[in-house]
Amino acid sequence: MPKLRVHGFTISVDGYGAGPSQDLDNPLGVGGKTLHEWLIATRTFRQMLGQEDGSAGVDDDFAARGFANIGAWILGRNMFGPVRGPWPDDKWKGWWGDSPPYHCPVFVLTHHPRASVAMDGGTTFHFVTDGIEAALKRAAEAAKDRDIRLGGGVAAIRQYLTAGLIDEMHIAISPVLLGSGEHLFAGIALPSLGYRCVEHVATAAATHIVLARRPG
Repeated sequence: MPKLRVHGFTISVDGYGAGPSQDLDNPLGVGGKTLHEWLIATRTFRQMLGQEDGSAGVDDDFAARGFANIGAWILGRNMFGPVRGPWPDDKWKGWWGDSPPYHCPVFVLTHHPRASVAMDGGTTFHFVTDGIEAALKRAAEAAKDRDIRLGGGVAAIRQYLTAGLIDEMHIAISPVLLGSGEHLFAGIALPSLGYRCVEHVATAAATHIVLARRPG
């Protein structure tokens, strides 16, 4: 059975996974870009952009783990783009240009139907209007014997968390304060949902924490 995994999702020291006022110019909200400085420097991230060099070490190891054995992705609508409400047209095709870094089927949570979009490099965006469990079922069928990566954003992760559907989460805590925005864990009692910390490693750029759900 495929696992549903979160990797590289970064929060601030005060717990925010995105800043306020998300829009086209600030896709992660005001100040949100500073969360990901640990990732941007890594060799894995630079290779995603077709660049060379980049840092090795613990941060890069965690970044690389997020792409191992992944056969499908699930994204909240904000992770796909800034468009709100009904789709006005089919022009917007994601933040990454013609060749997104997913290279597999991606299932986007939305309330508004839209035809699937095939991109270069093996990525196809499918738009799911009937909820998180339907998206997970479709992603599991597409992933076959591989796992599913839940890319976020905050609202999508919170929905899957409270439903107890996430098997493993890698959270990177960046040494920045946002003060406001979208809080990842507020009001969620992780221990009562069966989650426990199974790994934690600190680097100069981030503290990496892995949470896993107890079986049964």
